[in-house]
Amino acid sequence: MPPRPRVKPAYTRRFLSPVIRRQPGTLRVEEYPFSSKYSSRNLSSSSSSSSSSPTTNWDLPQLPSSRWLSDLKARIGKCIMFGLNHEQVKVASIILHVLGTEWRELTAGAEGFLTGGRRGLEDQRVVWGEMDSFGHVNNTNYIRYAESARVNWITHFAAVDPENRARWKMLMTPNGTGLIMKSIKADYKFPMTYPDSVSAYHKLVFQPSETDMSLVLDCIILSHRHQRVAARTEEDVVIYNYTAARKTRVPPFALGAFRDVYRRQEDAMVKARKQIWDLTKLVEWLEKSSWDRMDAVEDFGRIEEEEGVEEEVKQEVKQEVKQEVQEAEVKEDYAQKEDIKKDDVPTAAHAKEIRPLF
Repeated sequence: MPPRPRVKPAYTRRFLSPVIRRQPGTLRVEEYPFSSKYSSRNLSSSSSSSSSSPTTNWDLPQLPSSRWLSDLKARIGKCIMFGLNHEQVKVASIILHVLGTEWRELTAGAEGFLTGGRRGLEDQRVVWGEMDSFGHVNNTNYIRYAESARVNWITHFAAVDPENRARWKMLMTPNGTGLIMKSIKADYKFPMTYPDSVSAYHKLVFQPSETDMSLVLDCIILSHRHQRVAARTEEDVVIYNYTAARKTRVPPFALGAFRDVYRRQEDAMVKARKQIWDLTKLVEWLEKSSWDRMDAVEDFGRIEEEEGVEEEVKQEVKQEVKQEVQEAEVKEDYAQKEDIKKDDVPTAAHAKEIRPLF
């Protein structure tokens, strides 16, 4: 008889889904009212207060395209080519400032990754020696970036939970209860090269329970030079009792912290996506007020024909034409005088006849 097919566990199916995995409550995608809060940093205080209570029913906006950042920059550049007034320039500058300073918070937050606060690996420089003979960063280095980010993600709980500081630090040692890597999968998006810098962040794929003996984590590795995702990893980390040499359940002191982090991930996902769509609405407004209209004309640096300007241009043209006519008359008079002088000068034959007389 053929062997019985192996059924994947439930967490593996959630683990393979890149966007939405075992979210609590009913997810509903719909349009949302426009918000004037462009910056994700303005919402840092509200996220801490809202994360204290469980989120059961919330609206999840649609995940933007993976190239939303470069698309918005290109669309703003087209608006600038057609010319912007003072109000439009202010709006464009605000959008570009947010995209330039908070692209990591928005890119990672849109997928539920928490940034800052030593939650991962940030501003790690890519050194020349990390490249291989093919001229790009070797694939094994992405696993090391994820490993360093995972260690920072675990150890940062020691600062958040000072009462269990020693226990959190012990999780990264082979003493007592700790963590051990069961499996890791890497998905490479594009080859990075030197020079560059990377940031890597982790998130919980699903909310841990009292009976879980492992943590399923997603990791995102961002390239600062390209401002996009360079690689992703999917990790299955087992809770292991080194003393008894067997798997064990999630420690009670860590279970509450992991659940709180999972709620924060949900809040960050909703807020980051809303901010991205708010920025998209602003760019659409710029397009409709600059080039996406019937009378739009691309600005090549010419003078705009506004009230009072057209008459000034005509007067300047008349003055230039009059000046050119006067200069032409002066040149013609000068040329006539030169012709008269040439007639008075003796020719070469006359010069030969005159020379013997001297």
